[in-house]
Amino acid sequence: MKLFNFSNMFHSLISRMLLLTTLSVICAQVMSSFFWINQVAKNEEVSVLLNAKNVSENALGTISFFQKLPLQYRYLVLEQLHDLGGSRFFVSLNHEEIKINPIANSELKTHIISTIESVLRRRIPASQQLRIEFSYPDDLHVIKNDILLKDLPPSLGAYALIIPSIKPPILVIQVEISPNEWLYLGTILPPPYLMGNKTLISQQQIVTLCFTTLILLLFTYFFFAWQTKPLKELALAVSEMSINLNQAPLKEQGPSEIIAATRAFNHMQQKLQRYLRDREVLFRSISHDLKTPITRLRLRAELLDSDKLTESFNVDLDDLEMLVKGALQTVKETDIHENIQDVDLLKLLKQISSPQPDKIKVVYKKVALYRGKPFALKRCLTNLIDNGIKYGTQVMVQLVDSEDELQIIIQDNGPGIPKQELDNIFMPYRRLHHDEHGHGLGLGIARNIIHAHNGSLHLVNRECSGLEVIITLPRVYKQR
Repeated sequence: MKLFNFSNMFHSLISRMLLLTTLSVICAQVMSSFFWINQVAKNEEVSVLLNAKNVSENALGTISFFQKLPLQYRYLVLEQLHDLGGSRFFVSLNHEEIKINPIANSELKTHIISTIESVLRRRIPASQQLRIEFSYPDDLHVIKNDILLKDLPPSLGAYALIIPSIKPPILVIQVEISPNEWLYLGTILPPPYLMGNKTLISQQQIVTLCFTTLILLLFTYFFFAWQTKPLKELALAVSEMSINLNQAPLKEQGPSEIIAATRAFNHMQQKLQRYLRDREVLFRSISHDLKTPITRLRLRAELLDSDKLTESFNVDLDDLEMLVKGALQTVKETDIHENIQDVDLLKLLKQISSPQPDKIKVVYKKVALYRGKPFALKRCLTNLIDNGIKYGTQVMVQLVDSEDELQIIIQDNGPGIPKQELDNIFMPYRRLHHDEHGHGLGLGIARNIIHAHNGSLHLVNRECSGLEVIITLPRVYKQR
């Protein structure tokens, strides 16, 4: 099984730009949030400490008031406070210290408690017990250790300590004003509330970050897709130029750098077209013009008095004519003036094997269409398969397809090729068997066609017997 390669996701310019944009946005948001949180935290700390100082001043007045009251009037005043709606504090007189479930410790919490204690100790001697703590409303015990704040009736003033939407911590101050008599004060510090440690990025910021990043990525994607479209067309044209030199010039569009590259490509293509066209015309003209003097020499050879000399002349002229025909055949059969299109190689091989189905076997799994020149490929495969049948009895064609290349393996059961001739067999007119048909051009023409598709063709002698032809065609031509 092919393992997933994460780096393959970011081969394209657009994917890399989107990745870079995403990382940039995330880094920028994290850095700005870090500085923003630090600045806000400093400002909030100053405000919280100032509020704590003011609350502790008010608490000190309430504590002094109850301490000065005679014992028989304290509960009476407490009932009047409840009847009148209370004060900013939730006040109760308890016969024991109420155990408080504290919130998590933090540097700010410690600083606040220290500030409150320093204010209260101005009038509360060190010998007098003092307890200061913060607790959440749902865990706050009042009046007795088995009573929670949320269980009290509204008439006792519990509503002043509960803000349902936020539920900030409640400051609890307990002072033992007399033996076995504790004054219990509960209140909420004014905003900003002591809500524990601040997170670097809040949930709302994460939602905003995702939303803004998504919008930015969409705009970036469409912008770069628009800008890189000419670049894709240029890359495709460069890939296909090796087998389709006569394709139409590219339209010069896009950024100035891509326009300059496109213009340079069009100029290069035009120069190559003129060069190859002039060379081909010259070659065809020379090959064609040689036919006339060869014919004339044959006529003159017939006029010679010596039959032996006439026969020698005709043998040399036959060889010369074969060279001319072979040259014309090479030019004709490696002609690259054919449009690139999607080729169904399975269908093509079935056409080749249909006249001799008992001698040709095609083995394959799944083969996608290949962009190339159908007639040239058919000519190439026909030559190779015919050779296998000619020098053997059976031919097996195997297709191995992948994302990057298509491999065609042709095996026969013939005598093979001597090892010393494997490199020379592609040379024009190189023949290992003296039969009446052929000029020794087939393998050379086949390899030229494969080379024109930027592929490779190799010959290997099989261990048992026969020859193996390995053709590798790269899948670099994508459909527009």
